[in-house]
Amino acid sequence: MIIANEEHILTKAKQVAEVAKKYKQIGDEQAQLAPQVVEAFRTTAYTLLTVPKAQGGDGANLHDFLLAQEAVAAGDGAAALSIGWHLSTMQDLCESANWPEGMFEKFLKEVIQEHKIVNRAASEPKTGSPTRGGLPETKAMRDGNDYILSGRKTFTSMAADLDYYLVTAYVEEEDAVGSFLIAREINGVRVEKTWNPMGMRATGSDDLILEQVRVPADCYVEKGRKKPGPKGSLLHIPACYLGIAKSARDEAVRFAKEFQPNTLDKPIISVPHIREKIGEMDLELMQARHFMYHVASLWDSYPEKRHMMGPELAAVKVNATKAAVKVVDLAMRIAGGRGLSKTQPFEQHYRDVRAGLHNPPMDDAVLELLASHAEKKDN
Repeated sequence: MIIANEEHILTKAKQVAEVAKKYKQIGDEQAQLAPQVVEAFRTTAYTLLTVPKAQGGDGANLHDFLLAQEAVAAGDGAAALSIGWHLSTMQDLCESANWPEGMFEKFLKEVIQEHKIVNRAASEPKTGSPTRGGLPETKAMRDGNDYILSGRKTFTSMAADLDYYLVTAYVEEEDAVGSFLIAREINGVRVEKTWNPMGMRATGSDDLILEQVRVPADCYVEKGRKKPGPKGSLLHIPACYLGIAKSARDEAVRFAKEFQPNTLDKPIISVPHIREKIGEMDLELMQARHFMYHVASLWDSYPEKRHMMGPELAAVKVNATKAAVKVVDLAMRIAGGRGLSKTQPFEQHYRDVRAGLHNPPMDDAVLELLASHAEKKDN
């Protein structure tokens, strides 16, 4: 049974998905979300999905957040992944932000009233993924009541469309790593168009350049590097790739129902090896989705156990992305050579779904985590 809040959230998601699908090709060509998609995030207030109801948002739990993201990804995976970073960041901040007095309240008011969008800018050219623990080369130097930041950030999804960046930097006076809230319009902030990948092109994950950016001291909002703990909000990543896979599956079934070569007296959906591939796709999706939503429900139902759920959360991502790749590969086999055509949706599914293998957490890190967990558990 769908409860009222879930139905409200899914209605929003489907509205966004329709717009995202309509402008999907433009985003892919331009390597940036079409303005109409970004506007849809704001006008539908999809940006408030994970903000608690008491603070003016929809108060989506993790399970409903993933349902919504999967729905948006069925329209366009790049749109879902892009806004997913904002939504996961807001969920984490609303739960645990410990900013200088008044700063978070001021920031949240803008998010609520003006539907502003934020993302973390943490990756750098030489340090790679922040999950690997590299020290940022972006520097923050104290200058009176201000800080001055300089550096380059990579993989900044929606870089040109964000209103705020949460920038990690090495704070020299403290010999520590912290994060700064930086508005897009501040002098010295610019986006360099560097994003030219094979897939997930519309995320517009360009480089963020900081050149002697001066911000007040209270913009230093997160001091010290927190010991990483399990983050349920990061399941927006596997939800996105399962949404892409579901879309590819649906297109493959539609294609099989409609395509009839002159060697057959009926569409290819009647051919045994095509039916076998459809069955395989559904089996993969069922297994991956049930695992993901089960873990999400555990996260929602047992908050006191969340600190122990790291292995399950990480395993969901690896399992889902592998399943999604397999489903899209099967869809391509059903479409055959026609699936490579730009006039068909399959080739973009094929390109986009492979990006999931490079989103955190990485497979090798997850397998090591599971092995370490098993070692400790059996001692």
